[in-house]
Amino acid sequence: MAARIPSTICSAVNRRLALLAAVALLSAAQALGGSAAPPAGIGLVTLRLVDTSRTIQLPGSAVKPRTLLTSVRYPLGLPGAHPLVVFGHGFASTPALYRSLLEAWTRAGYVVAAPLFPLENALARGGPNERDLINQPADMRFVVSRLLELNAAAGNRLSGRIDPAEIAVAGHSDGGETALAVAFGGSRFRDRRVRAAVILSGAELSGRGVMDLRAPGPALLAVQGTRDAINPPKYTNVFYAAAPRPKFLLRLLGVGHLPPYTSQQPQLDVVERVTIAFLDRYLKGAQLAPLIAAGSVPPIADLEARP
Repeated sequence: MAARIPSTICSAVNRRLALLAAVALLSAAQALGGSAAPPAGIGLVTLRLVDTSRTIQLPGSAVKPRTLLTSVRYPLGLPGAHPLVVFGHGFASTPALYRSLLEAWTRAGYVVAAPLFPLENALARGGPNERDLINQPADMRFVVSRLLELNAAAGNRLSGRIDPAEIAVAGHSDGGETALAVAFGGSRFRDRRVRAAVILSGAELSGRGVMDLRAPGPALLAVQGTRDAINPPKYTNVFYAAAPRPKFLLRLLGVGHLPPYTSQQPQLDVVERVTIAFLDRYLKGAQLAPLIAAGSVPPIADLEARP
């Protein structure tokens, strides 16, 4: 007969497990940028999206369905359905770092979803694993599909909030590579529902059949710091030159890889205004002139436009 564990010990173990679970949930919320109440005019929901068609194995754990914790911000007080933007964070990062940019897009009238990539994020068990990058385009496509399902269903906080005909992908660094593959990849990676792509200091995802920049694609806005030592300008220049029109290249003069998209001013303000004007143009049918004006900010930034 097995020894009986005293109830006091069971209670202590249960309390510890509950505490660990609470800490894990809090860490996930903080990583998604949802640890504090969203500002006025912005709604926020955190979703646990499970892709049962694919699996993942974290160090020291069993094989499990691939799960994407995803923060979804949506504008309050604006009637009707809104365009959707799905954003990918960079390697060893989390969506929380980009909170200012994501909230700026939401205030401008967009539903903004930011998944936490399960192996590349900063909090991944065993440390971030960049070899999982090849699997992230499918993550982004899955998030689009699940959000459209929730949008079409009744009785949830996203019901009827998304315009399924107006979808963009965006991302920074490895998240930019992810978004670029979704927008301009081969048949295994491309999502034909995407109408615009915002690539922040990104690059082409390597591998046979991954990219197909020769085929017609969505509108492209590439943003690049001219002193970026992590993803140098040459990488952006290559995919920008190959991409079809309409395309735009915003050069952030004299700045590096991450700060212009998270905290560095006045560059972050320029990025917010240019990306919003671009999305407005290609998802809302706005005029081109505001986009051109927003990107002409000497000596901070310049915009190359090929509409």
